Amino acid sequence: MVTELAFSASDLAQVRFAVSPMWEVAPSFRILLSATPDPIHRAWADQVRPRLVAAGLDRGWLSELIPPTGYVPDFLNPAPTTPAPPPEAEWDAIGASPAERVRRDLDHLARHQGTLGPRLRALHRDPPTRLAKVTQELETYWELALAPYWARIRTVLDADVLHRARMIAEHGAGRVLNDLHASVTWDDDALRMAHRKQPLTRNTAGTGLLLIPSAFAGPGLRTRITLPDPPQLAYPARGTGTLWTARPAPRADALAAVLGRSRTLLLTELQTPASTTQLAQRTGLSPAGVSQCLTALHKAGLVSTHRAGRSVLYARTTAAETLLNAPST
Repeated sequence: MVTELAFSASDLAQVRFAVSPMWEVAPSFRILLSATPDPIHRAWADQVRPRLVAAGLDRGWLSELIPPTGYVPDFLNPAPTTPAPPPEAEWDAIGASPAERVRRDLDHLARHQGTLGPRLRALHRDPPTRLAKVTQELETYWELALAPYWARIRTVLDADVLHRARMIAEHGAGRVLNDLHASVTWDDDALRMAHRKQPLTRNTAGTGLLLIPSAFAGPGLRTRITLPDPPQLAYPARGTGTLWTARPAPRADALAAVLGRSRTLLLTELQTPASTTQLAQRTGLSPAGVSQCLTALHKAGLVSTHRAGRSVLYARTTAAETLLNAPST
């Protein structure tokens, strides 16, 4: 089935991009709970899955809200109001979801699944109270699974948006819409999507179009159509296939002259997030020395901290990635 979304001049003027943390939650959660290894995200999943199970998230609210396949409640993906909202803003929007919208989405989920689990039945009865538990679990999942890797993920997503923004400047919006996905075509003031089960019209969708690159969406497309919000279309971001590919060790000699060898060594070791104990084992530095260096790097904005159960994971920030990968002159 091919569905068609008409565009007026006003709709075309309101096409915009956004990077959304919440659009990465559902597909990444599915990867972690899938019995089939994901060829692209396997390295990430092998690191994160033990932390997910240890925190009990494989049997919590998200395990009922995000089924292995099919529909995910729309209130979990509020329309981003800025180009790159922080996760806290999206959690706040979820927590403020109108009760009638939550119940409508859960009824839709029940039709897809045949029934609702005990937590979702409680959420259906009392959305304002239970949504607080949902957002609390979302925050936990973010810290365990996505926040330590967000600098790397965000680099891929931002690069996709930059590429398509340049394409708009050089060739117009029509070229970008034609280039999003093999199942999407643009022609005669309309966006056509193949293999979509439900019709998509301006009677069911808001104005404009919100395009969201995703690192975890997989090869397909995901949509959210909820009035009065603009229709959202999440598509696979360019460069996702190399997201977890091991990168060559940076030429850090010049940086070591500024930061010191121990701090530079720790930054190079943080290609994947790690705890103080893990870094000490990898580098041969004492745990106390590692802790002292990490504190200094954190104050300088070069590493971020993320709680994972009883441990604290350290990760490189975007600023650190830039320093390590800057070309030598």
